[in-house]
Amino acid sequence: MLKGDALKAMLMAAALAPACNAMADNGETANKSNNPLSLAPGLNLQDYYTPKLYDTNVHTNDALLRGALPMAPNDFIGVPQLFRATLPISTRPDPHNGYSTGIGDLNLFDIFLLKTEGVQLGIGPQITAPTAEQDELGTGKWQAGLAAIAIDSSPRGLLGALVQYQSSFAGDHDRAHVESATLQPFLIHNLPGGWYLRSTGTWTFDLKNDTHYIPIGLGAGKAWKAGSNILNAYLEPQWTVERKGDGLPQFTLLAGINVTFGK
Repeated sequence: MLKGDALKAMLMAAALAPACNAMADNGETANKSNNPLSLAPGLNLQDYYTPKLYDTNVHTNDALLRGALPMAPNDFIGVPQLFRATLPISTRPDPHNGYSTGIGDLNLFDIFLLKTEGVQLGIGPQITAPTAEQDELGTGKWQAGLAAIAIDSSPRGLLGALVQYQSSFAGDHDRAHVESATLQPFLIHNLPGGWYLRSTGTWTFDLKNDTHYIPIGLGAGKAWKAGSNILNAYLEPQWTVERKGDGLPQFTLLAGINVTFGK
């Protein structure tokens, strides 16, 4: 009888093994595409549409074009680096009761990966250039600061955060000084078939004007392999649950697609 039970258990384990392996592969695929510290080149398009701001009747939109390029350790820098560039195409109210759409301020950062095993840790400088085509689309200021990321990756998903701080140091003398900080928690929970749940709302703090808003997101996405590359599409509604100040986002819909290139 024991032999029969043991045989059944072995057969069941053998039957379940392919499904478990597939789930693990799907989780690894989703993690690689969603992890901001993934050492693989990638392109990303995110669109943040805010249909209404508090205390106004206007809307905004930010389409973020983003590229990430990893760099291997070398004789001068003994740790991997991840260089990321983000160029927004923004829509904002203009002074004539209409809207302006165009290029916003370009953000660049260079993350040094100090720890790649277990909880990944990275930190590095960032700079924002005043590339906006119209005054309402940017700050008119050069800004510099730091970016830091901590990510815990497991078959269940990702848990971590990206923190950024920057302050203006040059630019248009007629424009106001800028000092800001953001905190973006990452919560990714993997599901079967490459699907996953996500929450990645960015908490934004205007330190110069003492205002802030904190959104909480709840969305879903799916990652899948296309040859040696990974495609990843997602949708995440985000609700502002705490704020200080006027003219801040009330609700934002995030939609995006990532392309992670194979090696």
